[in-house]
Amino acid sequence: MQHIQFELDRDYVELNQLLKLVGLCDSGGAGKMIVAGGDVYVDGQQELRKTCKIHAGQVVQLDDVEIHVIAAE
Repeated sequence: MQHIQFELDRDYVELNQLLKLVGLCDSGGAGKMIVAGGDVYVDGQQELRKTCKIHAGQVVQLDDVEIHVIAAE
């Protein structure tokens, strides 16, 4: 499994934008389609809300990639 650390420099990032920012898709629209497909899990639970707010401390999983969201210092 691949692990990515994403430094969050604000209160939250929308799920579809997070997928774009870490390079798992080319655009926010493509991110929305991935989320709608039911392939994305947040903290172990399937997430279907495309613009779900992701905060520091959460873990997002897509296929064999885990994104660990950490607070920027």
